[in-house]
Amino acid sequence: MSTPDPFRLEVLRHALTGIAEEMSFVVMRAARSPLLREAGDLSSALTDARGQLVAQGRDIPVHLGVMSFTVGAFLERVPAERLRPGDVWFTNLPELGGNHLPDVKAIRPVFAEGRLLAFAVSLAHWADIGGAWPGSYVAAATESVQEGLRLPPLRLFTAEGPDEEKIAVVLNNVRGPAEREGDMLAQLAATATAERRLLDLCATHGAATVEAAMAALHDRSEAAMRAAIASLPQGVFEGEDFLDDDGPGGAPAAIRVRISVEGDRASFDFSATDDALAGPLNTTPYVTAAAVYYAMKAIAGPEIQPNGGCYRPLTVVTRPGSLLDPPREKPLVGGNHETSQRLVDAIFRAFAETIPERLSAGGSTTAGLLIFGGAGRDGAWKTLYEPHGGGEGARHDRPGSAATRVHLTNTNNTPAEIIEAEFPIRIEHHTLRPGSGGTGRHAGGAGTERDYHVLAPEMSLTTMFERRVIPPWGLAGGAPGAPFRCLLRRPDGTEEELRGKANLLVREGDRVILQTSGGGGYDPPD
Repeated sequence: MSTPDPFRLEVLRHALTGIAEEMSFVVMRAARSPLLREAGDLSSALTDARGQLVAQGRDIPVHLGVMSFTVGAFLERVPAERLRPGDVWFTNLPELGGNHLPDVKAIRPVFAEGRLLAFAVSLAHWADIGGAWPGSYVAAATESVQEGLRLPPLRLFTAEGPDEEKIAVVLNNVRGPAEREGDMLAQLAATATAERRLLDLCATHGAATVEAAMAALHDRSEAAMRAAIASLPQGVFEGEDFLDDDGPGGAPAAIRVRISVEGDRASFDFSATDDALAGPLNTTPYVTAAAVYYAMKAIAGPEIQPNGGCYRPLTVVTRPGSLLDPPREKPLVGGNHETSQRLVDAIFRAFAETIPERLSAGGSTTAGLLIFGGAGRDGAWKTLYEPHGGGEGARHDRPGSAATRVHLTNTNNTPAEIIEAEFPIRIEHHTLRPGSGGTGRHAGGAGTERDYHVLAPEMSLTTMFERRVIPPWGLAGGAPGAPFRCLLRRPDGTEEELRGKANLLVREGDRVILQTSGGGGYDPPD
């Protein structure tokens, strides 16, 4: 198998990336839930026949890093000999190259010229996957089964069509089954689109050439990442960051990393991280690796094509029993987007003294989740899963941006018009939060404030956010940003501040006011 010439390799690289990006467009256009079609809480990827990441959409870094492992782990459960053209398998098991139960992966094997060529993978966050509370985020969860339906690899579609019996089992164990079915079919459509595009590519260039291009892209990215690592300061660097109040007795829980940069390789050892938690802020080794991959791309090689080869020079170590490698039964729904962000901040802080010019100060590194559940205007059950951005940390050469998503998550907010059209909620205001950015020679970006006015007799509400107790950190002497706050204002004017992880009921006339954190400043003020 000969390597394509540089010109054809570049054509194929762009074509493969374009296929992954088109998959995401298909899901957003075809999905039924606002979380997918408006907020874009989804990601798409192509892998080679062995499950190594080849191309990805411009999607969510924590998803994409995890999908580097999903197909490989899937093939350990479902050998390639069992796969047939037209199959689409669904799974959400965290231990199967995954992250948390709401992120459901659709996996389609793609065959060309009689052999397995690639896999198309569509990840979509289902706004409900069952479990003990609407939205499947259970603040008091002590077991994974309380967080929802656990799907081992299930072949829900074949060339003959849908497996209605299996699909019925899934849809009868989630809230809003019609919406979930629509989202499932959107994922099916995305993987079918990828298959058509890959077969078109093979018809033009030949399957052997496409396969050779995938291998060459791995090697090229590996060489680029090795050069990027070699450009970093050599040595051992240590950093830590903390989850707000999730340790025993409500104490902060520590994420600790020891980074060794030696020549063109780097290792990240998280063994000193605290033990697994009772609650849902644990996460998987796959999420840990995704955070490392993101951080190294951001710090050392932002232009490197992300694929399996890109990550070969990186070693990630977690300690079994820690909150980054917990027992299978532990809950972990929030770890996907909360603990993963603490991992990145710990890595950034490890490098803060040596390469501050490559880093940002601490930002609003949390999903900032509010989840409302109840009957929609059409009477059907609906879940509003609403992430919120905040302030970006400042850098050595500029202030932080306001009202944005930083690091591993980059979903949109749901427009007020969509919320008001589909849910019994009125958005009273959505503004920047003045004074929330940390001061410095360059100030941190401002957070936001959004006011949800409940119009239904009763709705469920879940909060899941960090940076309420420990604010975004300043860098090089800059001040920290303002922390998150969430206020519940009753019709009689009384207020209470809600915890960062809570499940409660709200009633008609209640207002939920979320104030997101600002970014940290850079350098002391002049």
